[in-house]
Amino acid sequence: MSANAAMTDTPDKEVIACREGAAGIIRLNRPKAINALTLEMTREIVAALDEFEADPGVSLILLEGAGERGLCAGGDIRGLHDSSKAGGDLGPVFWREEYILNARIAEFPKPYVAYMDGLVMGGGVGLSAHSAHRVVTEKSKMAMPEVSLGFFPDVGGTWLLSRAPGEIGTYFGLTGLTMSGADAVYARTADVLIDTNNWPALRDALTNAPLKATAADVREILATYAVTEFQAPIADHREQIDRAFAYDTIEAIVAALKQDGSEFAQATLKALSRNSPTALKVTLELLRRARTSKSLKECLVREYNSALTVFASTEFVEGVRAAIIDKDRNPKWSPARIEDVTPDIVEKYFAPNPKYTLVFPD
Repeated sequence: MSANAAMTDTPDKEVIACREGAAGIIRLNRPKAINALTLEMTREIVAALDEFEADPGVSLILLEGAGERGLCAGGDIRGLHDSSKAGGDLGPVFWREEYILNARIAEFPKPYVAYMDGLVMGGGVGLSAHSAHRVVTEKSKMAMPEVSLGFFPDVGGTWLLSRAPGEIGTYFGLTGLTMSGADAVYARTADVLIDTNNWPALRDALTNAPLKATAADVREILATYAVTEFQAPIADHREQIDRAFAYDTIEAIVAALKQDGSEFAQATLKALSRNSPTALKVTLELLRRARTSKSLKECLVREYNSALTVFASTEFVEGVRAAIIDKDRNPKWSPARIEDVTPDIVEKYFAPNPKYTLVFPD
């Protein structure tokens, strides 16, 4: 089936790929699940990118989500949970293909525009925040809350967060708290903030872009609709965040927040207390190593090795159980205390796995 026919012929497909003018549209189409990403959807996106990259009539890619709730709520966590619990291999297979896609998006030769309206979490960040042109709105809610599931910010999240100004990325990575659209621009995980009322006109301008539209052409179109003056709420706490999260151990960060004692510091401590102690320490180590990494791919390989260890652990199964399966919001972490997570425990998350490897295509 051609991309042109996809929109009208298969409206029930979980990924709809079609051409509108010079734009190759990729629409995530699971609105009831806030477009949560599955392995099959990942493969459909890859197929769409293959077709659009080869099509001389496609000047740019536009990623969007069906429904009013958001672009993508992340990966299909329940499926991963069930596979992990049963000793399956969905995690290693899904993450390998997903991470390869994340790297491809970052290097895609045609302008790639992601409309990051509403909820953008986890795997949704991987599909959008590595793109060349990242558009958020006043309704955007961007988060990588994986630490609350016994996991860590993956899909290249450690690369993105480690490049935020100061310790902003460390703060969001360890707390799992949500960025507004303005916060995302401030944190450099998005580029342009627009008002949702202007999206129809902007979308029309993009689909009517010149046939040989360049990155500069796309930036010019986006700038026409961009909000130029706004305040990111998180900027008000930059000094506190930089001071408390500058340390390289979770124990020192917690101590600094307790010493701060402000309402913001207390709220931050509460957020940290909900998360897996092991995941907190693994995430901090991943973020610090990412800070000195030279490429997204280097971070993705590291994340893959760590993800394989998480998949085989009880932390992930317990985190998903408490948040999504039973919804009691009372996970029993093991170890239960930060001080009981030893360096040896953390280091296991960084060892290569002899069974699974992540190799990027040439």
